[in-house]
Amino acid sequence: MTAASGVIPLSHIRLPLVLFLTFLAITMFTAIINSPHRDEISEFYLGSRKLSPLKYGMAMCGDYISAATLLGSTGLVCLTGYDGLLYLVGTAIGWIVVLLLIAEPLRNTGLFTLGDTIAQRMRDRQRPVRLAIGVCTLIVSVLYLVAQLSASVALLAQFTGMPGSTARAFCVVLVGVLVIFYVAVGGMPGTTFIQIAKAVLLVAVVAVAVVLVLRHFAWSGNGLLHAAAANSGHGDAYLRPGLRFGASTTSKLDFLSLALSMALGVGGLPHVVMRLLSPGTARQLRTAVLWTVGLVGAVCLAVGVLGLGTAAIVGTDTVKATDSTGNSGVLLLAQSVGGTLLVAAFSCLVFATILSVAAGVTLAAASSLAHDVYAYGVRRSQVEGRQEVAVARVSAGAVGVLGILIALLAWDWNAASLAFLAFAIAASSLVPTILYTLFWPRFTAVGALWGLYGGLGCSLLLVVFSPLISSTPTSLLPTADFAWFPLQNPGIVSVPVGFLLGWLGTVLSSRSADVAAYREFEERCLTGAG
Repeated sequence: MTAASGVIPLSHIRLPLVLFLTFLAITMFTAIINSPHRDEISEFYLGSRKLSPLKYGMAMCGDYISAATLLGSTGLVCLTGYDGLLYLVGTAIGWIVVLLLIAEPLRNTGLFTLGDTIAQRMRDRQRPVRLAIGVCTLIVSVLYLVAQLSASVALLAQFTGMPGSTARAFCVVLVGVLVIFYVAVGGMPGTTFIQIAKAVLLVAVVAVAVVLVLRHFAWSGNGLLHAAAANSGHGDAYLRPGLRFGASTTSKLDFLSLALSMALGVGGLPHVVMRLLSPGTARQLRTAVLWTVGLVGAVCLAVGVLGLGTAAIVGTDTVKATDSTGNSGVLLLAQSVGGTLLVAAFSCLVFATILSVAAGVTLAAASSLAHDVYAYGVRRSQVEGRQEVAVARVSAGAVGVLGILIALLAWDWNAASLAFLAFAIAASSLVPTILYTLFWPRFTAVGALWGLYGGLGCSLLLVVFSPLISSTPTSLLPTADFAWFPLQNPGIVSVPVGFLLGWLGTVLSSRSADVAAYREFEERCLTGAG
């Protein structure tokens, strides 16, 4: 790879392509043979529910670790040092919240989707609540899906230089069609295999890269830190807070907003919630989430080492010359310490990551549309299992096509920003509703609707009038200037608003909650009975 152009020579493209095609062939064949042959709802949505906790943990890790983590986080550490490492802590800590607060109660009360859990409480008005959950799920999922499809274009650029419109369109459509295939044909069993395969590949490739980086510095962490600071262009300031998040009060608030969204948003991401419902027993789930916490923490630690290694070995000037966002950093590092083979392995890993996360997100959105919106919202539970599975498959195609169209229109949007926005919306709308449903006996359907639509609306409104859309050279509309909200991430405002509206809607509701129904619900939360 040449620093000046950032393009990998043609001879170096063949091996990544061979590895990727091999991965595709294996996973597509497995998706076909593991597909729900009898079109049973439970099998399509949840799989066999008989996997080991380790496999469930690997699948959850595969669901969560996205291309933004592999490419964006490595680049962020490379360019901002301490602040990038601080961001990685927020990436890992969200799973602690999931483990301690919502994982087991959700599994015990839910059936196929988050709407099933909320419906256990809102029996008198579950239809409008299910529809609201379907809307929030669709928006969060599509944003996350577009982020993955945009990342595929970013990876393509590392091989060919800035791709033309035809190459961009082909790349996005190809990945989108593959995602639709995995979900529509394989359902949860097919996507689970992809995520497990991706997790194995992730751990193996990242571990090899970390070993090569540490060996380069004679296994000295101190030597790595000093070399990273020396080649960063910032000196000792590289190892102190302030390069990105601490330079001003606004940047500090932006980091707090991002950290809040990351810590709470994990528990509201639809594909994560759906994965929490998959294990057959609460014990399986607890052990699986512990495995996930360990795997995600280890990957984040490794990404931190790789980011520092990129700064120390490649140099931040070279990374910026190739890609100002830093997304190319990990591939430049792979070329420096491992040559063509490691570049090929990382390239295949990123493509596998894009496919696995996009498939999980699409399945969650399709399930909510088919189960919550169609089966219980439109048809009022008068739907046969085979028909609902058929609707879920059509919904997967619709969600995939919608994601492809938006990605084609917005291919140059920052993928990480889209993913962070999805976290913020989930933390502002879905998470307050989940926590109130599980732990507040007085919570009502009106409170759920206010919290869902209010948190969603507040998040989107603040983003529209933020620097993400206008007022800066990197904004979506750089020549416009209507950003009165100064932060990149709306979570610091929208998350409290979501909780406040959920509370306010409940206390102002003309209908009081059925406390007896909550006691029954609470028993199911704690024991899984029923």
